[in-house]
Amino acid sequence: MDRVLLTDSIASAGEQLLASRAEVVRSPDSDPATIRRFARDVDGVIIRSRLPDDIFEAAPRLRAVVVHGTGTDLVPLAAATARGVMVANLPGANAQSVAEYCAMAMLMLARNILTITSALKARSWDEARLLGGGAREISGMTLGIVGVGQIGSRLAAICHRGFGMRVLGHQRRLDRLPAEAQAASLEELLSQSDFVVLACPLTRETHHLLNQQRIASMKPSAWLINVGRGPVVDEAALVDALRARRIAGAMLDVYEEYRLAPGHALFSLDNVILTPHLAAVTRESRGRASVAAAEEMLRMLAGENPKNFVNPEAAKR
Repeated sequence: MDRVLLTDSIASAGEQLLASRAEVVRSPDSDPATIRRFARDVDGVIIRSRLPDDIFEAAPRLRAVVVHGTGTDLVPLAAATARGVMVANLPGANAQSVAEYCAMAMLMLARNILTITSALKARSWDEARLLGGGAREISGMTLGIVGVGQIGSRLAAICHRGFGMRVLGHQRRLDRLPAEAQAASLEELLSQSDFVVLACPLTRETHHLLNQQRIASMKPSAWLINVGRGPVVDEAALVDALRARRIAGAMLDVYEEYRLAPGHALFSLDNVILTPHLAAVTRESRGRASVAAAEEMLRMLAGENPKNFVNPEAAKR
């Protein structure tokens, strides 16, 4: 029987489907050393965390990987293709959850919720209430979305129809924007937006897309939200801008290094909200994605091509 490693937990429906045709192995954590150890004798891996770059040397039996989401940068793709390891992902499975996270982030930032909640626990009622004086309504503000795919399109609809916001969109194909988003150059989007949401993939072109110069072109009152990939932002430049209050704040779910190291500079800032790569994680999205991931894994282990084949060149090996 084939063996499938789960580097992160998945919903029970997906695990039960896997267990009907394969032996399920669960990693106790997603540390690279742990993944190497548990992957040594498996045929497939379902991941939400980054695989070590040397995973295929550590796991010679491995022939199928499913990303429980869209982030193909979690897999060393060139090495997978070279070894004939098929890789699949699940585009759109988590889009609604991530779009809702972005809407939540906008409201939390505009209403200064985290600071007020912390103050209410540590200081007086009146001191906490005073912090609400700078809260903003987001109705009528401008949202700029970089990468208007399934996540960005849902967010554009939520914000334009629900909040009455003006929505600007930027991506490689501006003719494919949804009706709720107006096409804009990156420069226009950054200079005009009250919120900038990064929902684009990590490519050679998007690496450090938001560098020091582009962050400086944002409004001093603007907020940045990143649910795409960490290296799309020059993190050192962002830390400098937040520390100097050159932008109002940020909410980040992804980082230049997959795990934030203890003592990272971001932890010392009071105008940034940090979450550990969980924008896509809700009970509903996990249910959908777990079954889809299990189906893709069983398909590949049976020698069939997955529906969402990331590296079809691997099938030729």
